[in-house]
Amino acid sequence: MDSSAVRQAMVRKLAAQGLVHPAVQQAFATVERHRFVDSALVAQAYEDTSLPIGLGQTISKPSVVGRMLELLCEGRTPPLGRVLEIGTGCGYQAALLGQLCREVYSMERLRGLHERARENLRPMRLPNLHLILGDGMLGYPGGGPYAGIIAAAGGGALPQAWLDQLAVGGRLVAPAELVPGRQSLVVVDRTPQGYVRNVLEAVWFVPLKSGIA
Repeated sequence: MDSSAVRQAMVRKLAAQGLVHPAVQQAFATVERHRFVDSALVAQAYEDTSLPIGLGQTISKPSVVGRMLELLCEGRTPPLGRVLEIGTGCGYQAALLGQLCREVYSMERLRGLHERARENLRPMRLPNLHLILGDGMLGYPGGGPYAGIIAAAGGGALPQAWLDQLAVGGRLVAPAELVPGRQSLVVVDRTPQGYVRNVLEAVWFVPLKSGIA
């Protein structure tokens, strides 16, 4: 599949919806989303829709991924420093982060998805991307402190481990269920004086879970 034209069309649609950060647009134009979905779903790979990737998980809509990446990069000039991703899934967002950051640590708790992401990403040969099988709720202290943390699952509160592993000057972007049954997108900046939290629009991500399965 020669996806260059459809990737560019996807970027134009995302831009029309408000995605303006040039580095994020370039990442979407570079990474081939169809390589991260099942072959039966390739025709839908560049539509603004979430798609199943197995084990009850999904690849998020490009517009949602773009919104979170833009928030992560807002006011900062990529490449960012070390970034931690919670929830590798099929590896698509990790590949995008690989275009935007000097170093990416991506954690997945489901062994099947961890292996699938490894297979999906291997042809891209991204030397700055490290895939980790582990409990994302604990973060990954070995790579911290982080200039950014981004999560693809939402729990009742942001884990303290994530806040602790965020560098001063760093930013966390994650969904959180601040009101029972309703997730919101939350941005936390760590300043020398402490943490500054902003609650943004309602979103829906898979639940944040602990442990390895």
